[in-house]
Amino acid sequence: MRANEEGGPGVSSARPSVATLYIATPEGILFSLPLAGPVIRAVATFVDLAVLMALSQVVVSGLNGLQAFSSDVGGAGQILAGFALSIGYGIFCELLFNGQTMGKKVLGIRVMDERGLRLRPSQVIVRNLLRAFDMLPLFYAVGGLFALFTARSQRLGDLAAGTVVIREIRIRPPEVEGLLDGKYNSLRGYPHLEARLRQKVSAEEAQHAFSALLRRPEMETAAAVRLFAQMAERFRSLVKFPEEVSIGLSDEQYVRNVVESLYRRSGTGYDPAPRLRK
Repeated sequence: MRANEEGGPGVSSARPSVATLYIATPEGILFSLPLAGPVIRAVATFVDLAVLMALSQVVVSGLNGLQAFSSDVGGAGQILAGFALSIGYGIFCELLFNGQTMGKKVLGIRVMDERGLRLRPSQVIVRNLLRAFDMLPLFYAVGGLFALFTARSQRLGDLAAGTVVIREIRIRPPEVEGLLDGKYNSLRGYPHLEARLRQKVSAEEAQHAFSALLRRPEMETAAAVRLFAQMAERFRSLVKFPEEVSIGLSDEQYVRNVVESLYRRSGTGYDPAPRLRK
């Protein structure tokens, strides 16, 4: 996938404040993601600092016992623990929570690969190790300047790791009436597997699949066949439905069934969309 910024694909500009990252798939489908600017990232950092201060107090209290043996050992232990906590906090949270620390989660932003690919552990480690340089000389002065004047609001750690920070898209359940063109959704016969599918499909994957179906009339046949084959294979790998579910279904129709299952509202008003993993 290719990523562009500014007004759309292929458009360049020297303007430092960029609001949107555009990602184009090889099939020609364009997705846009709002970038997080320096201000909202700074606020998230303040929240993370508050969390770190609370964790530091707990760690310091736990290490006070070392002072009884040696003040030097106790002091060294606290310094090492503080350093490990300041670096390890970001790495641990972003690996565990899919690119989010506590501050990012509160502000609704997350780290992602700048090309729209899955965030790799090596990227998380690199961007957090370089945080020490971004903080120089005082409170993220270097990182703040980089974020202010780079095209994608990237600090030094982001540039080295190939990552960006985006605002989370709050997905509103789309209207799926007519999505199946009057055909029966064979996935409905297995509600427990449908529920598992909703848990495993990410919000971004659901949105991309729905957008692909909307743009299907604009796509060339060969490109559509390849795209829906990839999507169907992905969804089938997440949840194994019985073989009879797919009998006579094309890959495109299988994707239609999946999307309808993800967004369908039941008679009780239950909305599955908020349960999609962010």
